[in-house]
Amino acid sequence: MASNTPGRSMPAARPWGLAPDDLLRDAVYRRLWISVLCSSVGAQVTILALPLTAALLLQATPTQMGLLTAAELLPFALVSLPAGVWLDRVRKLPVYLAGELAIALAVVLVPLCWWMDALAMPLLYGVGFVIGLVNVAAGSAAQIVLTQVVPRERLVEAHARNALASSGAEVAGPGLAGALVKALGAPLALLFDALLLLVSAVLLRGLRVTEQPPAVGTGFSADLRAGLDFVRRQRLLVALAWAVGGWQLCHNGALVVQILHASRGLGLSEQVIGLCYAALGAGTISASLYGSRLSRRVGPGPSMVVGFVLCGLGWLLPWLLPAGRAGVAAFVAMLLLAGTGGVLVFINFLAMRQAVTPAPLLGRMTATMRWLILLPAVPGALLGGWVGERFGLTVTLGAAGLLALLLAALAWRSDQIRDLRRLPSATPVPADAAAEPTRAA
Repeated sequence: MASNTPGRSMPAARPWGLAPDDLLRDAVYRRLWISVLCSSVGAQVTILALPLTAALLLQATPTQMGLLTAAELLPFALVSLPAGVWLDRVRKLPVYLAGELAIALAVVLVPLCWWMDALAMPLLYGVGFVIGLVNVAAGSAAQIVLTQVVPRERLVEAHARNALASSGAEVAGPGLAGALVKALGAPLALLFDALLLLVSAVLLRGLRVTEQPPAVGTGFSADLRAGLDFVRRQRLLVALAWAVGGWQLCHNGALVVQILHASRGLGLSEQVIGLCYAALGAGTISASLYGSRLSRRVGPGPSMVVGFVLCGLGWLLPWLLPAGRAGVAAFVAMLLLAGTGGVLVFINFLAMRQAVTPAPLLGRMTATMRWLILLPAVPGALLGGWVGERFGLTVTLGAAGLLALLLAALAWRSDQIRDLRRLPSATPVPADAAAEPTRAA
């Protein structure tokens, strides 16, 4: 890029109620941020409407809910690594844009099949798989696009800002989703997500991002090995992989049963569930606003461990208080704590892994790390459904909480995480990962 300094497009910007060096004063980053906000609001509708379609219209069992979550995660285990090699050979922004359009088409299939009286669980599995497949490439591309807009030393701040957009969506989105589901039905509510994804794609299409020339190495297999070897040689990346992979196992085990616990265990309506999920957004907003400050004060590694602890405490609450008004309060508190903890985990995890990686390896590193951390997510989702069906929904949540607290203790024992008080510098590009640059078609 000609410059990576925020404010380059608006040196004399009118007052926005922002600090002079705030990232949102930069016109390019602000457009990217609005795109993230639009797709995040739409995603909140899908996060609520898709499982509600399964739970309420199709009477899905906990095991089927686990399969639905696993279907969306399976593509990460199957194609993340080759997708990373491919991403390092192409421009990232077009991949990101195409992903928004592809997910919009996938979610439209649900109301269409509902209207044709052809809605069934296998279709929802298929839609989940397509969403996951698109996110393997487009989600990684989105993370890399951010590094092309924002200087590396401000990545925690940028991820916190993006998390703030997602958090705002998580406050307003569930209530909106609940109202849409109540008024239109869960399948038709998904049309709103498709509309917002189209808006996001329009914003991305006009985004001015100058990328480094995509590189082509000596061969696909050699490039794949180079990405794996880079991650393997970086002790920090190895530590992050097992720690966040363990968190993903807990998170997806809990995620499978949350809607079922709210709708069947607590007897809440669709609209009330949506209002409860606003607590998730309140937690993510607080972490988005203060997470970068906490990271600067205690370090990104310790800040991530705090996130593990908060999630663990949150998931324990419904197990301790499973029913009645106390159960509803515990469910809301769980969402609040899990939202706060999840943002603390990811803004630091993303910033640390990007900061240590040289630009030519960002695609392969991102895909490799996503593959590693999401490998445990698929068995986590399946195990969560199995435990919930045989031992009870709140038992699954309690087990996730206990495992998350154990994970926090193990992560604190790792000096790579505990002693990381500031973002590391990018390592030199290994010789076996060097490539001759060439312009993308």
